[in-house]
Amino acid sequence: MGRTVVIFAAGSRGDLQPCVALGRGLAERGDEVRLISSEQYRELITGAGLGFAPLSLDPTRIVNSPEGQELLGGGRNPVRFLRNIQRIARPLADRLLGEVLAGADGADLFLAPTLGFLGHHVSEYLGVPHAIVHFQPSQPTRAFPHPFLPQARFLGPHANRLSFELLDWVTWQLCRPFLDPWRARRLGLPKLSLRGPLPAARRAPVLCAFSPTLVPRPADWPDNVRLTGFWFLEQPHWEPPADLLRFLDDGPPPVYVGFGSMAAKDPAATDRHVRAALRRAGLRGVLSPQPGSPIEPDDDMFVVQNIPFNWLFPQMAGVVHHGGAGTTAEALKAGAPSLVCPFFGDQPYWADRVHALGAGPSPLPAASLTAEALAPRLQDLVKPPYRTRARSLAASLNAEDGVARACEALDLLQP
Repeated sequence: MGRTVVIFAAGSRGDLQPCVALGRGLAERGDEVRLISSEQYRELITGAGLGFAPLSLDPTRIVNSPEGQELLGGGRNPVRFLRNIQRIARPLADRLLGEVLAGADGADLFLAPTLGFLGHHVSEYLGVPHAIVHFQPSQPTRAFPHPFLPQARFLGPHANRLSFELLDWVTWQLCRPFLDPWRARRLGLPKLSLRGPLPAARRAPVLCAFSPTLVPRPADWPDNVRLTGFWFLEQPHWEPPADLLRFLDDGPPPVYVGFGSMAAKDPAATDRHVRAALRRAGLRGVLSPQPGSPIEPDDDMFVVQNIPFNWLFPQMAGVVHHGGAGTTAEALKAGAPSLVCPFFGDQPYWADRVHALGAGPSPLPAASLTAEALAPRLQDLVKPPYRTRARSLAASLNAEDGVARACEALDLLQP
């Protein structure tokens, strides 16, 4: 008889889809899988045959709120970024933690990202094993610094490793004011020291849901860290609209431009810059509008919403995106060269990796996006060297099965 596996999957759709992919893989092996996620993703989760437990937190609404926009403004300042997360999450903490606990009821195995070390608290309360999920390299190593602290690389291997410890410690200090009282009041567990759950977290099983093709495994990662490969969600058969097919047939392959749930300070101005840059570069565009931006198509610009990337990206001459881990992976899997315009968080890290691997031009930060800056990069993006390299990386990614490797690692965790 299979286990009941509960996955905490808060965040945007880019964070959710890998969890759905893993959940389907576990369900096919006989486990009963439940995802704790925002109500807006209920249909996606249940449509995949998985159980659903709702969170009242809507990540998209938070990102588009004034507080969320301030969060995005943190750029590469990790302390500001984490403080902004705390300021948004703290008033909601009691309600959300209660919803997490309700969703985890009956779990034999609990999976969660690092933030707040939620998996540690829930597994300690339920008396069941847990595993940590990393969507970017967040395990301490001397090989490179934490993606949120790239400046540490100039200080050498010791500083690289220290950057991970520092970020985890700061995260715990920001979460401790509401997590420690919750442990004592609701879970009946002792309060933790200033180091919090960090010592235990270093011993817990870790699933790194990204590819060694992009992030070669560091030699100093311990055996409890499994680098599985990306968790791709195979979408069901999808029929594209006739007008999109006509647009694709009417000219050379276009360039996709979309920034997911990220919102620029002036979405309408960003839309104007994107269209002007595509025209300066002599390219057609498939545009995914930002919240608050215009959605009018033109003869050379087609506007799309909610189209599966695994269908769309292989038909593009190139992809311009924000650098979320999921979108980065989908573009590379499709063999499409990428120009990354990062907003915040780990996005600058993936932008740098794409460029370093030769699959796209140098990144253009979203805050610096203008028609003048974007047009020459678009001209570079569609040149043969980037496409050749992207196709080579695609061959490696398509040879991996990250979901299967993650399931095999979790098979070893018995209640």
